[in-house]
Amino acid sequence: IAAGLPAGTGAEELATTVWRNEVRFMGAGVIGVAAIWTLIKLAGPLVGGLTSALAAQARRKSGEVLDRTEQDIPISIVGGISAVCLVGIAGLLVWFAQSAPALAASTPILLIGGLVYVVVIGFAVSAICGYMAGLIGSSNSPVSGVGILAIVIASLLMLGVMAVAGVPADPSVIAFALIVTAVVFAIAIAANDNLQDLKTGQLVGATPWRQQAALIIGCVAGALVIPLVLNLLNQAFGFEGGPPAIVEGAQTLAAPQATLISALAKGVIGGDLRWDLIGVGAVIGVVIIILDAVLTTVTKGRVKCPPLAVGIGFYLPAAVTATLVIGAVAGWLYERSVRSTRY
Repeated sequence: IAAGLPAGTGAEELATTVWRNEVRFMGAGVIGVAAIWTLIKLAGPLVGGLTSALAAQARRKSGEVLDRTEQDIPISIVGGISAVCLVGIAGLLVWFAQSAPALAASTPILLIGGLVYVVVIGFAVSAICGYMAGLIGSSNSPVSGVGILAIVIASLLMLGVMAVAGVPADPSVIAFALIVTAVVFAIAIAANDNLQDLKTGQLVGATPWRQQAALIIGCVAGALVIPLVLNLLNQAFGFEGGPPAIVEGAQTLAAPQATLISALAKGVIGGDLRWDLIGVGAVIGVVIIILDAVLTTVTKGRVKCPPLAVGIGFYLPAAVTATLVIGAVAGWLYERSVRSTRY
């Protein structure tokens, strides 16, 4: 990498280039392994949460009055809203597949595979991102890192479709993988924002179903407004790698994460993705998981090395992770001072 940079390149630019081209992909591998491990550990609480929701629904039907802070939207309504969303997603996938000549004949398999992918991967991604949003806040949740894994999985599935259905190599194949991954991104972002709001509401004793109703309205409003804003920005200024803007001399808007996700899809389907870097990151992730287990056991939980947080440190730029470290140290010092203060 250093040989490919102009002479006199500063150390900061060199480090940023290495991080962007190599370390970030290793971070994706770390996050992938850590995300799977986190999902395994969260399986119990997630099942418990669903069981609790079903039990609350049964108690509500039997006439029992639940505590105000335990009143969620009934699980039957949640299921109905989810079904309506899946119908809309199915319509989007069918419309896109039918509009692409290379995909039209494979619409049924693309529809079924796309919906299964959205449900399974969307559930996993929302659980992981929601967990991290509650731990360190939604602004530092690994949406982009988990999105890297999501687009890799979607691209691999598209390779399978190409082999089974005889779909020729075509840009529409990459575009379809990006569309289903965009749906998963929307799920992850909603989980980030909504779960952080719900956690805050729990801390202050809010009524869950009222919060959830407001959040549903917010999701619908955002879905109606955000595409219009993005389309306006695209037409006025344009995004890097996209069509030219209508404003002469306009500075195109940077979209580094979107560019990376697109490059990954092209790399997987084209066969030139740096699997070696992702593999190295996966091995590092396994080592960190083992180290965390040993530290937790030896120190009886006083010292930990959270694998997903370490993966975020790999993936996020130093300017972001530095603030996290400073905040963590400041919080630790504050808690120590509070414990030693007598009132």
